Amino acid sequence: MFTRVGADGSRVPEQRWIAAETPIAFEINGLGYAVLLATPDNLGDLALGFALSERLIDTPSELLDLDIFVREHDAIVRMTVSEPHAARLRGRVRHRATDSSCGLCGIENLEELLRPLPNVTARSEADDEAIFAALNALSQAQQLNRATHAVHAAAFCDGEGRIVMAREDVGRHNAFDKLIGAMAAAGEAWDGGFALLTSRCSFELVEKAVLANCPLMVTVSAPTGLALARARDAGLALKVVARPDALLEASVASPDLAGGLEAREAPSPSGPG
Repeated sequence: MFTRVGADGSRVPEQRWIAAETPIAFEINGLGYAVLLATPDNLGDLALGFALSERLIDTPSELLDLDIFVREHDAIVRMTVSEPHAARLRGRVRHRATDSSCGLCGIENLEELLRPLPNVTARSEADDEAIFAALNALSQAQQLNRATHAVHAAAFCDGEGRIVMAREDVGRHNAFDKLIGAMAAAGEAWDGGFALLTSRCSFELVEKAVLANCPLMVTVSAPTGLALARARDAGLALKVVARPDALLEASVASPDLAGGLEAREAPSPSGPG
C-alpha cells in the first residue's frame, strides 16, 4: 500500500503491483558459483543463458542436469556441466554476490575481463522500419513491466520487426540471459533478426550478444565507449538511444573519446538514459 502525494498537497491511498527481486544461488557441479538478485521466473532459461554467457559451456547439450528449488525468500539453481567444462568452472569458481548476471563472475584480473571475443557470423536482415516496428510493439510483450514499471525486457525480433520471444527481469543482464537461454533451449537462431533491449548498451551486454552470435543489438539507452569498441572488434552492429521516432546508428569507426566523455552524440530524443 502506498500514498499518492500530489503537488497540491493531496494524499490518496494507492495500491500497485511490485516486481519481485529474489536472491538466486547458482551451484554448479557442487560448487557455489554466484548469487544473483533476479525476478524468480523463467529460471531454467536464466540458468542456461547464464552458463552460456559465462562461457562455462559452449552448447546447451553440455548442461547435463538442472534442478531448481524455489523457497519462500530465495531460490537455488543446481547445474551439472560436462568435462572439460568443469575444469573452467574450477578455475573460476568463487563465492560472489552481485545484483545481476553481468558476465564477470569469477573474473579476477584485467586480462580475463577483456578476453578475446569471437567474430559474429550471423547477419541481420532488419532495416530501420523493422526496428521501429519492434519498438512500437515492445510494450505489448512486457506484461510484468506494464504491471510494475520496474523491470527490463530483452526481445528476439525477426527481420520484419515481429517480436518472436521476450523475457523480463529486474536486472537487464538477467533479462538478456533469460532470452539467450530460452532461444538456446528452443533451438532458435537469430535468422536475420535482432535483439531489442530496454536498457543502456553496456559492454557486458555486448559480450553476451556476441557470444550468442547475435548480429544486431538495439538498446533504448546510450552506449559506453567500451561497449562500442568491443562491438566494433567483434562485428556486432549496434543501434542505440532507440525511440519510436528516432535512433542512433553506431559508427564502425573508433569511438570518439574526449575530456572523459564517451562517444559524443548528437542531441537525442528525450527519455530515460
